[in-house]
Amino acid sequence: MAPQTRRMAFPKVLVERDTDSEESSSDDEEEVEEEEGPQSESEEEKVVVTKGGNGATVEEKKKGKAPITISLKKVCKVCKKPGHEAGFKGATYIDCPMKPCFLCKMPGHTTMTCPHRVTTEYGVVPAPHKNTHNRLDFVFQRQLRPRIPPIKAAYVIPDQVCCAAIRYHSRRVTSLEFHPTKNNILLSGDKKGQVGVWDFVKVHEKMVYGNIHTCIVNNMRFNPINDDTVFAASSDGTVSCTDLETGISSSLMNLNPDGWQGPNNWRMLYGMDTNSERGVVLAADNFGFLYMLDTRSNRKAGEAILIHKKGSKVVGLHCNPVQPEILLSCGNDHFARIWDMRRLEAGSSLCDLSHRRVVNSAYFSPVTGNKILTTAQDNRLRIWDSIFGDLGSPSREIVHSHDFNRHLTPFRAEWDPKDPSESLVVVGRYISENYHGAALHPIDFIDVSTGQLVAEVIDPHITTITPVNKLHPRDDILASGSSRSLFIWMPKEKSESVEPKDERKIIFCGTDEKKFKRKFGGESDDDSDDDGCGSKGKNLKSKSTKSKVKKKSAEFPHKGKY
Repeated sequence: MAPQTRRMAFPKVLVERDTDSEESSSDDEEEVEEEEGPQSESEEEKVVVTKGGNGATVEEKKKGKAPITISLKKVCKVCKKPGHEAGFKGATYIDCPMKPCFLCKMPGHTTMTCPHRVTTEYGVVPAPHKNTHNRLDFVFQRQLRPRIPPIKAAYVIPDQVCCAAIRYHSRRVTSLEFHPTKNNILLSGDKKGQVGVWDFVKVHEKMVYGNIHTCIVNNMRFNPINDDTVFAASSDGTVSCTDLETGISSSLMNLNPDGWQGPNNWRMLYGMDTNSERGVVLAADNFGFLYMLDTRSNRKAGEAILIHKKGSKVVGLHCNPVQPEILLSCGNDHFARIWDMRRLEAGSSLCDLSHRRVVNSAYFSPVTGNKILTTAQDNRLRIWDSIFGDLGSPSREIVHSHDFNRHLTPFRAEWDPKDPSESLVVVGRYISENYHGAALHPIDFIDVSTGQLVAEVIDPHITTITPVNKLHPRDDILASGSSRSLFIWMPKEKSESVEPKDERKIIFCGTDEKKFKRKFGGESDDDSDDDGCGSKGKNLKSKSTKSKVKKKSAEFPHKGKY
């Protein structure tokens, strides 16, 4: 018997427009072509595509078949209500009419007309120092105040890309750290758990270690005793110690020794710092606990201490540069907390600095350790001028765009370690601006003593968002991590005097130059998956992968406006 084939019937698509709804976009106005194939009348079906409706044809009602309804009505991604849209269109941000201004979170105006967008110092009033006449204030006036120069030196802004490594990492960059003694070495961590070591002066000398972690490298710190080793905290729940010369890594702590036991039990490490006086590494997890690791014995010292709300992430730790016994932490419970490590226990914080939303980072000032800078998700940079004064409210709040969506490394404003006045900070910007027809995301240098925008640096070839930025501790150099690429910025005059234009080179990792010119401008920062480890513990075992990297050099053009 000859085999029989069933003739498939392609449904007819009828598009009905809703006259009460808004006019559809150009994509919605395209006609839907009808695909026809060999079919019989008995097998013919009709699919009604309505715009917000749920009607059915008479024939379908008679046959008892439920119609397939596809709603083409516009729905706002912010408030989830139909009839309007909100979000970015090019470099223009369209506000949701049901929500306040996206930038300053205040009603009455839009993001494009927000006064904070025009001038960052709008509404910022420097707070006078309140003399409390206590012993701590006396110590500050006698010992710390003389370190701050009375005359503020002119800022030197690195505003030109001198070299870059395109697609250096296989996933987005999550952390950067300069070598403490070798000025030309930059370390970078990514979402996949890889750690890169790049000599940006020799450009092509780079190394990527892929067998250290299996999840996001959230923080890296050099060993204060041996600068050839680096500590790293990862979302796989481990703290590693890696020898940069050999690439050999050892695990100081593993919070998930039994592997994946479900999301409620998987511990991830975020905040990390080193305390040179105590010889310990401090690390904090996503359940609010702090761990101390003895670097001499390579194991935990004491029990875990609850320093933030139970079940909340502790995303930042920083020891005071002058008095390392004072610890600053921040987390998802909307608080930054100050601790004394000599009597560290749950609920014993010296002060709790309240914020309206999640705190991405909190840092002491680099010279005196007297100031505090925090970055919160409510588009605010907060500054406390003196840890010895009244900490009930910040000295200043500066409105800045860094309230980001998912699949992006959090923005963290960081001090310039070379600025003796402790007033210059660097932070990436989330909302794009229109620069000669291109939507670019600048990197901002802000004077936090006045709230003034000192400089915004851009490059026409960097169209992705740049949330990870690190200023060099000794040279006028800025390192930026934008998506999977690394960029080194230097002052325009200095870079031109040191390197001729024809020697400014850029290396392409895993791609070619044509692909870069065609596609890099539209490279997405969205990694399209969660920030945690793979679902159900997949790929949790360390894998050492060797990939052939294609390197090419070309002149990096600079035609942007700075």
